[in-house]
Amino acid sequence: MPDLQLRYGIFENSLLSAEVKEGEILPPTIQKLMKGYNKYLRPFFDNGPVTVGMSLDIASIDTISEINMDYTATIFLRQRWTDERLVFEGNKSLSLDGRLVELLWVPDTFIVDSKKSFLHDITVENRLIRIFPNGTVLYALRITTTVACNMDLTKYPMDKQTCTLQLESWGYNVNDVMFYWTRGNESVSGLDTLRLAQYTVEDHYTSVSEAVYETGNYPKLVFHFELKRSILYFILETYVPSSLLVVLSWVSFWISQSSVPARICIGVTTVLTMTTLMMGARTSLPNANCFIKAIDVYLGICFSFIFGALIEYAVAHFCTLHHPDCNNALMYGGHHMDCEDDMNGIVTTIASNSSRSKRRKDTPTPAPATTPTGEPPTGAVPCSPPTPEDKPAETLTEPLNRCIKTLSLIRRILRSVNCCHIKNPHYIDNYSRVTFPLSFVLVNLLYWTYYLYF
Repeated sequence: MPDLQLRYGIFENSLLSAEVKEGEILPPTIQKLMKGYNKYLRPFFDNGPVTVGMSLDIASIDTISEINMDYTATIFLRQRWTDERLVFEGNKSLSLDGRLVELLWVPDTFIVDSKKSFLHDITVENRLIRIFPNGTVLYALRITTTVACNMDLTKYPMDKQTCTLQLESWGYNVNDVMFYWTRGNESVSGLDTLRLAQYTVEDHYTSVSEAVYETGNYPKLVFHFELKRSILYFILETYVPSSLLVVLSWVSFWISQSSVPARICIGVTTVLTMTTLMMGARTSLPNANCFIKAIDVYLGICFSFIFGALIEYAVAHFCTLHHPDCNNALMYGGHHMDCEDDMNGIVTTIASNSSRSKRRKDTPTPAPATTPTGEPPTGAVPCSPPTPEDKPAETLTEPLNRCIKTLSLIRRILRSVNCCHIKNPHYIDNYSRVTFPLSFVLVNLLYWTYYLYF
């Protein structure tokens, strides 16, 4: 026990000597100011709240993330207040080492909605302390902070975002500390010369308010700045390629319907390419169902037109399979014919030929020719009347004709339903060459008008 007490006494004496040495290296003016100074008590402790003026200098805004909905900025935070205990004689200010801030009272200011912040310490901590003869203290810090910013991405990439930087007092309420901007809206500088990758700063302003919590009301300063996204990058990266893919899908309308591999290849290729483009456009955006963004709407429109072009060929080819005669006539003759009349003529010819052949088998001997007087020639055998064997042949052809007519009627009805009353399936491509471009232009006019002006 005596050894422990001896060691503790030696350690306490060494600390006291260190404090004395530290006080000896201070200038006499600082030693005089620090005499009897208590850093744990705020200025004007019994005479009302202390007023703290603030100003900001935005050095850079490094990143603005839509996925995390935050921004990272490096700022110079300057705070001014008056401490009556630090009044001294003279006409020059005293610039002190930043490490002497541990000897003074400073406001407990913090950044609201800050996710991560740090004070730069290369080569030393980037802090500045300056004391003026009237007791005014200037305290400056260099801070890099990541602050949350609630973004509305419904008009992305034609959106405007308003972010804030809020400063509050942590422990002192409005009865102890009051915040104010030193020069109003001009208290924040550096945004005019700031250059961002995707944004331009359109407007900024400051405001003063109070934060209401369960523990009381606290002073609050808010800096608002409005960011407008540059759309040129997205036009070159997304809008132009997707529009060209839609135009490429229309090339199939000018390819013959008999070229099945060519038209299917164009349709499937454009659909897959559009799907890849849609997936790439969403990589830098939050996966939230509540956001239906403007770029998603446009990509959905382009995908619908491309998929519609593929479906158009499927319908046209299906209708062509039900019109083989028309297809052959257009391929070889180049003239429009009524397919139903040709089919009926072919069926009638086949039926008449079959009945004639049966009659020839039943009556192999031809009927003799008559003389001009109406009598049969000498040696000719008179023609016998039709036998009952000819009647079954006639009775067989009648049901066959009725069956053929019924099938023809059914086929005509089905063909009219399947082809949507289009007599020639090749007209589908002719209609698509006009309707698809006009519809796409009209939809684009509505899209850009709505998202740019509303």
